[in-house]
Amino acid sequence: MWFVFALLSAVFAALTSVLAKVGIDGVNSNLATALRTCVVLAMAWLMVFITHAQSGIGSIGRKSWVFLILSGLATGASWLCYYKAIQMGSVSKVAPIDKLSVVITLILAVIF
Repeated sequence: MWFVFALLSAVFAALTSVLAKVGIDGVNSNLATALRTCVVLAMAWLMVFITHAQSGIGSIGRKSWVFLILSGLATGASWLCYYKAIQMGSVSKVAPIDKLSVVITLILAVIF
């Protein structure tokens, strides 16, 4: 089942790039990122409440909080840079470079 979700993730990520390139036309990249983030935030909390997962907040440990916050900061930095890059360049050139994250992830996984 993980493979299906991984494949869907790739499809939605591809859609994200194309839709963002069209939507960012004439919009400040930081503002566009903030708007997109609001939608993602609302969607994520909706899923939490639909699946009744909100009761698990109290059981999240300190280590998990720290690493989830760090992950969130990395995600924010990634999105800000990505939106600036697609605003300045062609999405067909930016997206493949962005996907170098797969190689960098493998390297970091070995190091850590």
